[in-house]
Amino acid sequence: MKNGEKTVFDEVHSRYEDWFERHQSAYVAELLAIRAFLPYTDLGIEIGVGTGRFAAPLGVRVGLDPSAPMLRYAAKRGILCVRGAAEALPFKNSLFDCALVVTTICFVDSPHALFREAYRVLKPGACLVVGFIDRNSSLGRLYEAARAKNVFYRDATFYSSEDVEKLLGAAGFSDQVWGQTLFQQLNGTTEIEPVREGRGEGAFVVVKVCKAR
Repeated sequence: MKNGEKTVFDEVHSRYEDWFERHQSAYVAELLAIRAFLPYTDLGIEIGVGTGRFAAPLGVRVGLDPSAPMLRYAAKRGILCVRGAAEALPFKNSLFDCALVVTTICFVDSPHALFREAYRVLKPGACLVVGFIDRNSSLGRLYEAARAKNVFYRDATFYSSEDVEKLLGAAGFSDQVWGQTLFQQLNGTTEIEPVREGRGEGAFVVVKVCKAR
């Protein structure tokens, strides 16, 4: 995604927000899964912050996104917002104490560039936490099958846990630790599902990795 280029979220940002209202239990489960891996730090960034639904409650201070309408929501939630592309972060080297990427990987033009840039802007020894829908999960297969009819996912590329593992390794990250949640259908329960270790069962997967010291 190039700077200044319009995204699908520029036009359907209100529908994006509505998803979190309609799927409160899934949203909270995802938040709790990320919270289990995200350290408390002085200066964190969410790359692909969207409306700030994750950065704000998780205490991440800076958010980057290419969509101006989405950033307006994030700013109202107290996020210091920067408009820009994940593949070309407008920040100096070794600036942040941690970085967060939630579902953004399926929307970027180049996940390789995203992770290389995340590595560049992190301090030595700092961590990156990535949350995403596993392509090989039941929900991932459902999203993939309905992609052409879904306004959010029609241009998305879904990745498996194995794909993400390789991408992170290629970018230089190490010490991968995995967790997962959302083991039931989204519309099948109002229960807030727990986070479990590993991967391969839950639809929403979280992985924490570190930059070399």
